[in-house]
Amino acid sequence: MSLIWSDATAQAELVRSGQATPGELLEAAITRIEALDGGLNAVIHRRFERARVEADAVDRDAPFAGVPMVLKDLICELEDEPFHEGMAYLRDLDYRAPADQGLARRFKQAGFVVVGKSNTPELGGIPTTEPLSHGPTRNPWDRGRTPGGSSGGSAAAVATGMVAVGHANDAGGSIRNPAARCGLVGLKPSRGRISQGPLYGDVFGGVVAELAVTRTVRDTAALLDVLSAPFPGDPIVAPRQTDRYVEAMQAPTGALRIGVWHGIPGGFGELHPEAIAAVDAGAELLSGLGHAVEEAHPHILERRLAAAVLGRIVMASTVWAIRRWEKLTGVPCRPEQLEPITRSYVQRAESLSAADLLDLFEQRDVLVRALAAWFEQHDVLVLATVAEPAPELGVLQAYEDADVGRALQANLPSLNLTSWVNLVGLPAISLPLHWTADGLPMGTQLVAPYGREDRLLALAARLEQARPWAHRHPDRFGG
Repeated sequence: MSLIWSDATAQAELVRSGQATPGELLEAAITRIEALDGGLNAVIHRRFERARVEADAVDRDAPFAGVPMVLKDLICELEDEPFHEGMAYLRDLDYRAPADQGLARRFKQAGFVVVGKSNTPELGGIPTTEPLSHGPTRNPWDRGRTPGGSSGGSAAAVATGMVAVGHANDAGGSIRNPAARCGLVGLKPSRGRISQGPLYGDVFGGVVAELAVTRTVRDTAALLDVLSAPFPGDPIVAPRQTDRYVEAMQAPTGALRIGVWHGIPGGFGELHPEAIAAVDAGAELLSGLGHAVEEAHPHILERRLAAAVLGRIVMASTVWAIRRWEKLTGVPCRPEQLEPITRSYVQRAESLSAADLLDLFEQRDVLVRALAAWFEQHDVLVLATVAEPAPELGVLQAYEDADVGRALQANLPSLNLTSWVNLVGLPAISLPLHWTADGLPMGTQLVAPYGREDRLLALAARLEQARPWAHRHPDRFGG
């Protein structure tokens, strides 16, 4: 069990020192998946035999030599493997990727062994992992609740010790939200930090960011080190403040100016008391570490501008994604093959023109500049990652067209805590600094200026030391 709960950095060191082999790490992960996933539905495509072959060929000197991981079944394609992006349309076609996406290659080059693909909602469109195509993933802390989304499959796999790292991507909170729901570390990098090449340039107009969910800050920092080099032709490359994020994580920060906000951007409801406790936990710890902490936030976020702009961009991008798949497969996607919420996005996007989309990007840039000005006076913003403890399965998903309005309304509070960060391209991290009385993890979110993942990781490492969490496991899956 000590092997199962070791983080990826420790597992790789065991391989390099000869205390474990990649095959042993892989078999431990396979055993764990086979024992636990029947009740969780986190790993929807298993590739155990191919993983065994790849484990035998691992470079023992690679940074993450022999460490098992899962790839989220969204954007990051793996050659000749099922790739469905949560869509019944692609599942019914038995679509298989023609080649590895660049990020998948980099995971392999870093020494990771991909043991399977993790569950995701249709096109990553909602912050819960309940696709009609593959069924819901369950939260390991309470199996009647959502693990968050859209990277909920990866988060559930990491939280239960199936793997130490789960690939994740984030278009509105899809790394941070499931990290908060499952008690993990979730960093959404700056726009342009992790390349989406060569298959994509700037997914959804720069809204999407790639990385992972992990159990420790050092794993997240080490992942940035091996994944953040740009590909030739990348449209945006984020500036670097450090050559190595693992070293930046350990560097002193000095006394920082930290703003704290107990609100929800756009005024979409109020925080649950447990979410307020998560914000307070972060603020109190940071104050105790010597930082100047005050109640402050960018007032432009009180408006609903970010929600209106991002919502329309996501709707237009959903239509683009479906059309792209139709071109690649040569098979039309019928409306009845889409989930109710996805259909509603497509319908709402019909009224958007090309000029409308350019207007949206102009409004986005107004937000970018306003937030950049605020961050000239503050180094970090602290707020909640999610607005409430994990809801029960079914609350955030719509199974009928008539239920779409209710589900979207239920999604708004938590979604708006995270999605504005995607719109403006800033880095943000969720840390599990608070648990509810009945044992559900809650996330505290830290946001930094563009390009300052180094600052977030340094703060996160000190918060991890002050209030450790890696020893906390769901009772049902901890032994």
